[in-house]
Amino acid sequence: MTPEGAEDVLVHGELEIEGRLSGASNATMRAVATLDGVDVVCVYKPRRGERPLWDFPSGSLGEREVAAYRVSEALAWDLIPLTVWRDEGPYGPGMCQRWIDADDARAPVQVVEVDDPSPGLTVAEGEGYGGSLVRLVHEDAPDLRRLSVLDVVVNNADRKGGHALRDTSGRLFGIDHGLTFHEEDKLRTVLWGWAGEPLAEADLADLEAVVSRWEPLAEELQGLLAMREVRATRERMDALVLSAIHPEPVGVWPALPWPAM
Repeated sequence: MTPEGAEDVLVHGELEIEGRLSGASNATMRAVATLDGVDVVCVYKPRRGERPLWDFPSGSLGEREVAAYRVSEALAWDLIPLTVWRDEGPYGPGMCQRWIDADDARAPVQVVEVDDPSPGLTVAEGEGYGGSLVRLVHEDAPDLRRLSVLDVVVNNADRKGGHALRDTSGRLFGIDHGLTFHEEDKLRTVLWGWAGEPLAEADLADLEAVVSRWEPLAEELQGLLAMREVRATRERMDALVLSAIHPEPVGVWPALPWPAM
């Protein structure tokens, strides 16, 4: 199925709820969207199921997820599953995102024993739940590195390890982008392994291309975010292009989300 066909199904298809994902902090349901005999399995997050937050406007998280998808597509990075906004659903308007069957054996972020020889970049060390010393590590892979750049652009305040998935083919996807696009610096991520290093040349070129043709993306984002948040997104992209460096933690906001996984 073409992306356009899947989008039509997610936006206009009838949603049948299969179950609720109990580990999510907001109402998150697995559903099947059906249109003209075509099914697309998806995640459905109704606006009415969002928990109020002190620092993000109430009822805005679903639109932020759609906005993150739009930024990924504008960069031609294809790192976020197809994500749309529905005006109708079993529990009201909300976000729908194509379901990804994750391969846990390929998880790009892991917690391992401190002496585990598994390859990867170490982000943090400390005491694990069982009292043993552990390391938080992630792959040193180009697509994961690109996802870390996308997190900077969208100002992701909640990139947990479980929010980066590989499917059964090994393809990388980032999910759960509700806490994004705040105008203040709130970057919290487990993907700090490249902090202080130069951006990959291809990633930098893609950023420069979007900055040079900013208006189309800005128009898309204006229907999903506040104007000040759209301006802040452009400012973050400008800063990345100017520095050409992966940022480092600034110390005014916790660098890692909690829990990290």
